[in-house]
Amino acid sequence: MRGEVLRLCFPMRLCLSLPFAAAPYRALSGWQAASGQAARKITENARKSLASLKREHPRLEPTLAIIQAHNAPLVQEMNKNFAEEVGLRVINVCLPEDSSKDEIVNEILRLNEDPNVQGLALDLPESLCSSKILNAVKPEKDVDGLSDINLGRLVRGEDSDYFVSPTAGAVMELLEDLDGKTVLLVGIDGALGSSLQCLLQRRGAITASCLWKSPGLQSKLHHADVVVAGSPKPDSVPKSWLKPGTTIINCSPDLLSEKHSYDQKNSNTTENAVCSLAVAMRMQNMVKNTERWIQSQQLRKWDLHCLKLQPLSPVPSDIEISRAQSPKAVDVLAKEIGLLTDEIEIYGQTKAKVRLSLLERLKDQPDGKYVLVAGITPTPLGEGKSTVTIGLVQALTAHLNINSFACLRQPSQGPTFGVKGGAAGGGYAQVIPMEEFNLHLTGDIHAITAANNLLAAAIDARILHESTQSDKALYNRLVPVVKGVRGFSSIQLARLRRLGINKTDPETLTEEEISRFVRLDIDPSTITWQRVVDTNDRFLRKITVGQANTEKGFVRQAQFDIAVASEIMAILALTTSLKDMKERLGKIVVANDKKGEPVTAEDLGVTGALAVLMKDAIKPTLMQTLEGTPVFVHAGPFANIAHGNSSILADKIALKLVGEKGFVVTEAGFGADIGMEKFFNIKCRASGLVPSVVVLVATVRALKMHGGGPSVSAGAPLKKEYTEENLQLVADGCCNLQKQIQITQLFGVPVVVALNVFKTDSPAEVDLVCEIAKQSGAFDAVPCSHWSDGGRGAVKLAQAVEKAANQKSSFKYLYSLELPIAEKIKVIAQKVYGAKDIELSPAAQSQIDRYTRQGFGKLPICMAKTHLSLSHQPERKGVPTGFILPISDVRASIGAGFIYPLVGTMSTMPGLPTRPCFYDIDLDPITEEVKGLF
Repeated sequence: MRGEVLRLCFPMRLCLSLPFAAAPYRALSGWQAASGQAARKITENARKSLASLKREHPRLEPTLAIIQAHNAPLVQEMNKNFAEEVGLRVINVCLPEDSSKDEIVNEILRLNEDPNVQGLALDLPESLCSSKILNAVKPEKDVDGLSDINLGRLVRGEDSDYFVSPTAGAVMELLEDLDGKTVLLVGIDGALGSSLQCLLQRRGAITASCLWKSPGLQSKLHHADVVVAGSPKPDSVPKSWLKPGTTIINCSPDLLSEKHSYDQKNSNTTENAVCSLAVAMRMQNMVKNTERWIQSQQLRKWDLHCLKLQPLSPVPSDIEISRAQSPKAVDVLAKEIGLLTDEIEIYGQTKAKVRLSLLERLKDQPDGKYVLVAGITPTPLGEGKSTVTIGLVQALTAHLNINSFACLRQPSQGPTFGVKGGAAGGGYAQVIPMEEFNLHLTGDIHAITAANNLLAAAIDARILHESTQSDKALYNRLVPVVKGVRGFSSIQLARLRRLGINKTDPETLTEEEISRFVRLDIDPSTITWQRVVDTNDRFLRKITVGQANTEKGFVRQAQFDIAVASEIMAILALTTSLKDMKERLGKIVVANDKKGEPVTAEDLGVTGALAVLMKDAIKPTLMQTLEGTPVFVHAGPFANIAHGNSSILADKIALKLVGEKGFVVTEAGFGADIGMEKFFNIKCRASGLVPSVVVLVATVRALKMHGGGPSVSAGAPLKKEYTEENLQLVADGCCNLQKQIQITQLFGVPVVVALNVFKTDSPAEVDLVCEIAKQSGAFDAVPCSHWSDGGRGAVKLAQAVEKAANQKSSFKYLYSLELPIAEKIKVIAQKVYGAKDIELSPAAQSQIDRYTRQGFGKLPICMAKTHLSLSHQPERKGVPTGFILPISDVRASIGAGFIYPLVGTMSTMPGLPTRPCFYDIDLDPITEEVKGLF
């Protein structure tokens, strides 16, 4: 009986009737009129409610999916008509009648995860209506209220959190004045029985239940005031068993089936009317569920469970610390911070891509506070900006209970295996698992490499084909006849429009138009697009391509850059949407033609293919810190040869997720003179975001170097000047800190100095730095011990940042885009670096003139300069003055949207040192654990 009874819960398969001539509370025609009137009222109210929701949310299109495994055209028609009247969209998923339970569950699970379906109902044969199937429906999509979770809420009386079964609702709508009445449920148990008993008892009724074949049925029927039947009365049960005036409501599942025949006068009309009431109630439930769905799309309060840290002394290696912590499953983290199931794509246990649809969902949510972590001019060892970034968010969220998000760049594998090591932070302020963070991640850099090299291949191939074929042959190959028809692709039609050829029929082009269309006439000497690889390989700095005989003598000198130097990486970091990324990819200038005009990726016809390769890379990757707080890892342009900041998209998504009182902390590469300047003048222009505060990271070690201390080299032991107290060196070196504070103040943003404390720093040195920083205009200066203590060691920094972020900001850009290119370069050189003037080489001046003529003069500037000094000379520490900044060349990343002058000689392909990091990196073949990363 359980399966049959469960079928009774599906209003699309059943209706209600008065099968006996016994005098009911109302006459038969009264029941019919009342149920019809109630159905109309419910439908009209549902229509008005949905119309109101659609006015508030114009793009709303709520969809109800109904899984069927039988032929029921009458049910489908009724469902369709009511849904249309209300304004709902219905999808009927018709499965074969012989579908297995597993097949039905799989279909339910698919619809559960479909973000376009807000409600799910089932219309199945009784043999398939098992608990397994009913409970497969997500509670938040269960508009018929059949899942155990929904029934539990109904029984407990959690009014706002459950749906009444439409069938049970229809029964209750028809019954009046139940107080003290006896209601007998015959052949009804399971979901419908539980719902009815609960609802009837709340109305004061006395309930009982049995089967048609139960002993003592005659007595029970005789004492019942109302009988609700789950199947038609057998002939063996005479009418005389019912006392006069008994009301009987029939919920038989066969009343609307093709096999049903019922010869009682007027019964079908009544049944259809009552069934209409149940269907109307289902639609009402669907509208209410749509309201819930809309609410679920709004920002949710974080329910973050932070991970506990137990710092050890001495501090173990980074990878040992990372491995000692057990990260949360990434889907758990995603749910804690308000991400919906359909907004993440899980990669393994600890990483997930986040879909950009979230930005649309939370578009009306106010942004949180925006914090940039920058630094003083660093030593070759780095001063811990990533570590400060992680320590700060751990402090904010795990210790101060403030929503916060860290947004970091993805590290290149070049430095990871070269000399610098990983970039996951360090000590007890890390992103975990650190080996996954530093190796491959979710493949974004590989996607960039593939896209970059596809474009490089397209350039050389096009030159080869144009040099060896006539216009006609080129045209026939570029626009081939396929199955007797020749047609342009969409990207070819776009090229025709750019050429001023407004034709769509390939057969109508003139010879002159064909020649213009097929010939890009690339000047090989102007090619600026290089192949890339994500490995430090000095022997690829200059190569020769085209030496095989098959390339017919087309030989040219070229080079490889490291993958993160690709303009596509900069595009990924600066894009604001998939559409914007595709447009930027198309604008990439790869060379000039022989007339001096730019040749773009769009001209080569490769834009769409590049976008396909990048379609997953555009989604930020979600990870977590050692204390279980969220981190976005996305994009990784170098700061000395690109703009050196993580992606705009990661920042924008994080700013929505943290809420108005939360914080997003992002990092700019190298010193404030490089990464921060580009963050403000390039990234903020592209994003439209306004930063709240800058955290300027300093170390006593770096300040001693700027004060005249001996040189610092990666891999070499520090000299005693750096391990012993020396207040004079510190005081002298604070000139660099003061200069970086002044640079920050140029942009009108409050600055908090974070002194990253090492165990060799004396209390007097720490106090001296903090005092000088505050005297120099910093809002505050705070020593931090997050490396050894985790977030607890950065609590004071977090409190200072929170206070500074509440200060009034007067953010402004450093220069106007309307200035000529050379003037913008000069503003940066003089105001930021402290140069006396700039000196343009003839090649640089020529390129500036060319870019100005080509219409690129109003782009921002991205200086390619050493990070080891404010000047162009790495050995000049402190605050150099009076120097002339030499500009050796000027190049353009038109897709990314900036001009980048080269200061002196800048290599875009690092080399390996004598002893690279890879000597220490290994894999345990039994445990598969990575060793030696740092």
